[in-house]
Amino acid sequence: MTDSKDLYPILERIATALEKLSPQQHSVPDLSLADAYVWQTNPDTLEPVEDVNRVDFDLLKGIDRQRESLLNNTLRFVEGFPANNALLWGARGTGKSSIVKAVHDKVNSLAKKRNFDKVTLVEIHREDIPSLPRLLKILKTSDRPCILFCDDLSFDSQDDTYKSLKAVLEGGIEGRPRNVLFYATSNRRHLMARDMIENERSSAIHTSEATEENVSLSDRFGLWLGFHNCDQDTFFAMIEGYVEKYGIKIDQEALHAEAREWSVTRGSRSGRVAWQFIQDLAGRMSIKIP
Repeated sequence: MTDSKDLYPILERIATALEKLSPQQHSVPDLSLADAYVWQTNPDTLEPVEDVNRVDFDLLKGIDRQRESLLNNTLRFVEGFPANNALLWGARGTGKSSIVKAVHDKVNSLAKKRNFDKVTLVEIHREDIPSLPRLLKILKTSDRPCILFCDDLSFDSQDDTYKSLKAVLEGGIEGRPRNVLFYATSNRRHLMARDMIENERSSAIHTSEATEENVSLSDRFGLWLGFHNCDQDTFFAMIEGYVEKYGIKIDQEALHAEAREWSVTRGSRSGRVAWQFIQDLAGRMSIKIP
């Protein structure tokens, strides 16, 4: 007969295994601890971000239309009116992610004056998209409006994650929680590589069916905002805005000459290139930038 003491380790292992198999119980999150979070998996956690890396709303030059469109869409959302998921697509370094973070900060600065709750920014990494349904179950239990943000979202061949994302954004039985809006940035207008689209087209019986399947994901985003490399005057305006903001003393003609040379060596003019130039300039002049 087996001694009862010998059963203890066996029962303990069984209890541990059953605990791992049981569904995770999520408590209602207190999203008032911070205005921004990063979603981490294994285990599922909303990690607070005390200091968001952002550019001031008023420093975003050359993208005025995109800036105002996203701001107005977000304001409608936090005030309880209909608003759209947004896809910000276009060239690298043109301010797509910067505008999301800047709008988040701008909206929260208006919360008290316009009498609405602050919006929470939650970033989800591209590789964690399969965990999106779990995250939404957590966010929908909160009273705060939430902007769910995925930077550099795209899909390649052999990746069918986009199908589950489609159902979550719109069209699924449960759908998107009322207090959650989804903002994504991408270098691709339809979120998929060109060769992926062409391969599916060539193997489809009807080209129109393949095209509809591939664009149906981006169609879940009611607001499309395109971003492109800027012209020289806009590039100079970005540079001058930073110079004024951080109190950098430099002759305008010299500033333009250095900025022009910097953009030529980088092969492009964009918000990212402008910021990198300002960091180099401030460093050479021993000026600290917050």
